[in-house]
Amino acid sequence: MKNLLLIIFMIPLYIFSQENNNIKGKISNGETPIPFANITVINSSVGTAADIDGNYQLTLQPGNYTIQIQAVGFRTLKQNIALEDFEKNSINFQLKQDLLGLEEVVVSATRNRIRKKDAPVIVNVLSPKLFEATQSISLADGLNYQPGVRVETNCQNCGFTQVRLNGLGGQYTQVLVNSRPVFSALNGVYGLEQIPVSIIDRVEVVRSGGSALFGSNAIAGTVNVITKEPINNSWAVTSNLGLIDGTTADRNVNLNASIVSEDLSSGVTVYGIFRDRDAYDANNDGFSEITKLTNNSLGAKAFLKPNDNSRIGFDFTGIREYRRGGDRIELAPQFTDVTEELDHNTVFSGIDYELFDDERKNTGTAYISVQHTNRDSYYGGLGGGRTAADSIAANSAFGKTTDVAMVAGAKYAHTFNNKNVLTVGAEYQLNDTEDAILGYNRLVDQQVNSIGLYGQYEWKPTERFTALVGTRLDHVNVDGFYTIQDIARSSQVDETVLSPRLTVLFDISQELQFRGGYSRGFRAPQAFNEDLHISSVGGEQRFVILSDNLESEFSNAYTASFNYSKDFNKTQTSFLLEGFYTDLQNPFTIVSTGTSLPNGSILEESRNGSGAYVTGINLELNVSPNSDFMFTTGATIQRSVFKEDQLLFEADGSVQGEQDVILDDFVRSPNVYGFMNTNWSVSEALNLDLTGSYTGSMIAPHVISDSGFIDLVDTKAFFDMTTKLTYHFDPIENFHVELSGGVQNIFDSYQDDFDKGPLRDSVYIYGPNRPRTFFIGLKFGDF
Repeated sequence: MKNLLLIIFMIPLYIFSQENNNIKGKISNGETPIPFANITVINSSVGTAADIDGNYQLTLQPGNYTIQIQAVGFRTLKQNIALEDFEKNSINFQLKQDLLGLEEVVVSATRNRIRKKDAPVIVNVLSPKLFEATQSISLADGLNYQPGVRVETNCQNCGFTQVRLNGLGGQYTQVLVNSRPVFSALNGVYGLEQIPVSIIDRVEVVRSGGSALFGSNAIAGTVNVITKEPINNSWAVTSNLGLIDGTTADRNVNLNASIVSEDLSSGVTVYGIFRDRDAYDANNDGFSEITKLTNNSLGAKAFLKPNDNSRIGFDFTGIREYRRGGDRIELAPQFTDVTEELDHNTVFSGIDYELFDDERKNTGTAYISVQHTNRDSYYGGLGGGRTAADSIAANSAFGKTTDVAMVAGAKYAHTFNNKNVLTVGAEYQLNDTEDAILGYNRLVDQQVNSIGLYGQYEWKPTERFTALVGTRLDHVNVDGFYTIQDIARSSQVDETVLSPRLTVLFDISQELQFRGGYSRGFRAPQAFNEDLHISSVGGEQRFVILSDNLESEFSNAYTASFNYSKDFNKTQTSFLLEGFYTDLQNPFTIVSTGTSLPNGSILEESRNGSGAYVTGINLELNVSPNSDFMFTTGATIQRSVFKEDQLLFEADGSVQGEQDVILDDFVRSPNVYGFMNTNWSVSEALNLDLTGSYTGSMIAPHVISDSGFIDLVDTKAFFDMTTKLTYHFDPIENFHVELSGGVQNIFDSYQDDFDKGPLRDSVYIYGPNRPRTFFIGLKFGDF
């Protein structure tokens, strides 16, 4: 009887001991421990994190399990274990470095955090390391180093830049700031140069239609600028001096600092920048090809975790930028022949609240972000004359612009036990722009309101196949009034648009992935960045206005890609082959109508074209034999074609023999372009970067000053190569110093046929954004 009672008493103890077996071990990269790695048990809620020395402990019942280990900068490891084999021994795991960034977490593909390798669309990530290697000062400088991406400068007087994705113009690309579409049409004119790289944590580029997630204007894709998060206690001061063509100074100073609480529940990072660039005259005609520019920016990003299941984020960036181009920079603008002068005061700010449950299966987010810009401008001058009429016109060229963009929304995501994810959300977007130049009777008074509802379902029936189906319903209201001289137009749009999206990911093998997708996009009739930019030709200003009865533009985009990743011994490689085809219906095109305004200025109209398509392939190769060496190269081969001959210049009969100019190819769209990037850590102290971008021949329209007629020029090809050498040393503990120097555009591959004088066509500019430039830099701090 006593034995029976003893057995009954021992049974629950035995069961309890079976349910509470502890396993422990270390996560390392060979001999080096990996701190704070995440250890989870697949198909369960069990998990833990390693400590600072890589040690972990996990409590499991006896049985067979699949353990997953993840750590930043390392490849995800999945390993099957039988717990009874490790009752007395530790279970140690070794991770491989993710040299090619395949395990990076991105948000632009699905609006949820997902590994880049698991994303159903291709997402390219530009890191601070790449911006440093290319000696980038602003966002515009570093975007070229991805397949399918090209940044171009469009004006000698003001330095207007735009980013093209897969051959489409900048107005087709939605630029996001921290995943929010607050980068307005006005910001699109000069904003790429206004965002300093010192505030950027990473840039995610998605080269496919994004209207199903982000609404209008994401036909070509999205460029998502993620600003720096506070991660640890650090600070740094960086100073750079560039000499454009060996003579013109470009000075830059950056300050960064972060503070994080000991329990990691709160943190803040602050950053500031001062930039001062002198104007550069390439052909000694007294008129600038690169504008004078000063930029003073200040920003902060903070987070607070009230508890383990919530997070509050806040970000703020203030930008004060002044730029001026033309002649006689030292004079007041109205006393020059040609001047474009702009003084921007821009603020970006946002707050978001995230709430999730213990198992992270349910996540809710609410957010609001705002952008506000005040701009003083001057577009004019004497035009080469000195008469009283010239002076009156010159004094009439001052303008004032106010621009507000806001986005507010909420998102909910639920992850099912089988890893399927349902995401739904609602979003309100507002953009209110008033751009007035009273002397020209020029006014853009436009308000765009959009209410969007979106949903998507990520279906993962097997480990090897993922399908993402989603759609967005947008109700768009455009209330626009546009005048220039004696011409007035309006845009009254009230429409509802459905933008579906379907993408699939299939792991053909462990090394080979296939992705394919379809998305539909749209753009409502409104003033875009090119319409808000004013240029000069023949000493007169060139204005763009919407044509009567302008209709919405729609797109159907198709993509297919193969991504092959394989290790050859210790060498990690990755190759991408991506095909794309985008069909445009009612595409917006700008047509020059000649000198038709009472004051002689040139009028251009934004009209609907007959249809167009862009098709091509992107190629990318990454090779890294070890953490000390990385080589990346990529190329785009494409065509951008109108389905019918497109009117580019409309003869008005004022000049004898003048004829219409038509063509079927997009202008300023090369059929071939690409990049390369090599990083070599020669030693622990010395680093060598060699980067370059190639721009093939393209068609560039050139307005002949005397007649206003457009000549179509086949440009030459350019190869812009940069080399940079960095030396690192630590004079004392927790204090680091970096010295750097190099040459941008070593071969001085630069345009050599700029227009000259006050009657020049200021938008006849193409190729690299600067000639050969020497630079040196100093960085110090605890970073």
